[in-house]
Amino acid sequence: MKHPLENFPQQLQKRAFLFFLFLTLLIFAVFGGLDAPLQTAPAPNGIVSFELAWTARAAQSILDSWNAQARLFAAFGLGFDYLFMPIYALTLSFGLLLAGRGVSPRWRNLAAWLGWGAFVAAFCDALENAALWKMLGAGAVAPFPFFAALFASIKFALLICGLLAALWMSLSAQFRARVA
Repeated sequence: MKHPLENFPQQLQKRAFLFFLFLTLLIFAVFGGLDAPLQTAPAPNGIVSFELAWTARAAQSILDSWNAQARLFAAFGLGFDYLFMPIYALTLSFGLLLAGRGVSPRWRNLAAWLGWGAFVAAFCDALENAALWKMLGAGAVAPFPFFAALFASIKFALLICGLLAALWMSLSAQFRARVA
């Protein structure tokens, strides 16, 4: 399988990765604190608790614990997340492309699959946010909490697998380079 960014000019791949990594870290640094008003007893992890509520009862409990300001923060965060999705997908996908350079064909194939997975994760994030938007506006009714949690779970699984694989491939390539 070909990596989704394989045809991007090779001499620019590292620069593109560093650019998108910078944007990703900047967004986390600037907007990371916006989740604080969303942390309540029913939502100890803020928006992530809402994403993974699974049931209408749990999601409605979270919504009921948020005041108008917290709901505004949630709405802003969901809207901004649509702009963030392509940035984190490109960061991870470029990272996997670079990490897959110095590894065996089997690992390179995994990097390609997970490179596509970064974009699938962003698509799942968009579907998850659509369900969360619906609940923010109309209350938590089935099946929206279930679908939000399902898509969030797939998103998190793909992103974590991609990140761990990229780190493993990078570290193992560095180790092999030092041993050789």
